[in-house]
Amino acid sequence: SMTSTNTADVKATVEQIHRLEKAGCEIVRVAVPDDDSADVLGSIRKEIGIPMVADIHFHYKLALKAIEQGMECIRINPGNIGGIERLKQVVRAAQEARVPIRVGVNSGSLEEDILQKYQFKVTAPALVESAIRNVRILENVGFQDIKISVKSTDVLTMIDAYRQLSSAVDYPLHPTFSDPDRLL
Repeated sequence: SMTSTNTADVKATVEQIHRLEKAGCEIVRVAVPDDDSADVLGSIRKEIGIPMVADIHFHYKLALKAIEQGMECIRINPGNIGGIERLKQVVRAAQEARVPIRVGVNSGSLEEDILQKYQFKVTAPALVESAIRNVRILENVGFQDIKISVKSTDVLTMIDAYRQLSSAVDYPLHPTFSDPDRLL
């Protein structure tokens, strides 16, 4: 699951993760949109008993901080992390720390050219194309410790995308359930 707290609020985030753990959650993702959130990841990690994924929002330095603070995984979109040289820095840090990268693609943030190709409709093939594009970016800089997540507001589209991805790539697929209030 993914927390819905402000990650910088350590107490609230830890409390929510503890409730998720109690409900059976086995891995948790936290949003890292800014330095304040990135700076507390290690503190949160020390207080919980399940693996934590840092969901990085656009900036490579946030990914580097997350890796430094012991995250078991980071989630990025390689195409919008700040350019190829910055992506290479993230990849080097992830390789050294043995931290996998979760490529996250969702229906609300498909690339403009892909949306145009599919007539501005979010389809399973559009999600798959975006996921594969982002995986190839990582592969092209020598990184292969990858897992893939796709998310759509339409559950059937998401299921179809996962089916297509499972035939197209040989990476683990990581389904997302991101409404902790429904789980709790």
